[in-house]
Amino acid sequence: MKIAFLGDVVGRPGRKAVHLWLEENRKEIDLCIVNGENSAAGFGLTEKVAKNLFSYGVDVLTGGNHTFDKKEIFQFIDNYPILRPANYPEGTPGKGYFLIEVKGKKILVISLMGRVFMECLDNPFFVFDKIVEENEADIVIVDFHAEATSEKQAFGFYVDGRATAVLGTHTHIQTADLRILPQGTLYITDAGMCGTVDAVIGMGKEEGIYRFIKQLPVKLKVPEKPERIQVSGVIFEVDENGKVVNFERIFQIYKRSQDGSYTRWKGAL
Repeated sequence: MKIAFLGDVVGRPGRKAVHLWLEENRKEIDLCIVNGENSAAGFGLTEKVAKNLFSYGVDVLTGGNHTFDKKEIFQFIDNYPILRPANYPEGTPGKGYFLIEVKGKKILVISLMGRVFMECLDNPFFVFDKIVEENEADIVIVDFHAEATSEKQAFGFYVDGRATAVLGTHTHIQTADLRILPQGTLYITDAGMCGTVDAVIGMGKEEGIYRFIKQLPVKLKVPEKPERIQVSGVIFEVDENGKVVNFERIFQIYKRSQDGSYTRWKGAL
């Protein structure tokens, strides 16, 4: 079974990049999971955007600290395979995990959020324990949305051998530590993002520079019609025993042509 996980989608450019990549690769993939918490203009998720992503071939959308930025999400989050972090307080709208059957295998997808430099939620380590104890699954995939690399690594080792894959999100920069942990869990600190290449974590570089130079608030905007967009993530193959046997990172750039369309880019960053 082949599974693809794509990192944080940032606005329209990120959605376009996901669409292009899935047009090329969806037929080879059995399950596609995407972090969609920044997919609507860089903050949150709307129903229209969610429907678009599902129409491209996305099976499950995971979340993070921006999940509820668009208040309309409260009206539709329970109607789709859209996850918010499972360690939000009990009674929070939405669900923190999703159980799906693919090729006769039960796959448990869990969305969790770290607590270092983030909101003070329930302990994600203990929430993971509770979810896997209460749900029987052949494959367990975790989107661990966190700021601190130390917290992500600690979580990876904590669930090593119990989770099939731990895929970090939130910082939007793909890390170089994709590997199998000692007990068999596939791990990466951050899968990266889908969005504008020449930007500050997907947002306009001018606004990003201004904030750091002036130390003043400024509204961040997703670039319109950027020259280059990217898809980042991980694709991996799981055998009959639920073990990862093959894996590779996804990092594909598309360049804008004069007619406004995007084509695969093979040049250097």
